[in-house]
Amino acid sequence: MNRRKSIKTLIASTGAVFFLSKCSQPKEEYKLENIKDCGDLTGLSEEEVAKRKSLGYEEKSPLEGDKCDNCQLYLPPTEKRKCGGCQLFKGPVNADAYCTYWAPRVENA
Repeated sequence: MNRRKSIKTLIASTGAVFFLSKCSQPKEEYKLENIKDCGDLTGLSEEEVAKRKSLGYEEKSPLEGDKCDNCQLYLPPTEKRKCGGCQLFKGPVNADAYCTYWAPRVENA
């Protein structure tokens, strides 16, 4: 093996080891079940908070009748989960909130 191949192999294997070490670290998953206050965004990544803002999420709907609780994308609270959620982003969602992706709920026929 010549010097150039040796260096390429060393760099490639170092990169692979670094990549695999990052993949093996368990990432703590955000769970709505752990939320006590529906306005609490603690535990959300900056990316998820930015996603909420980019979708125009507001805690109180400016449009009468267009609220998260009657949106097709809303995930209502359950026995295990005090707060609602959304299919578009992570984190708690107030029933009276709104975002620009609001879509009327379609009931099963």
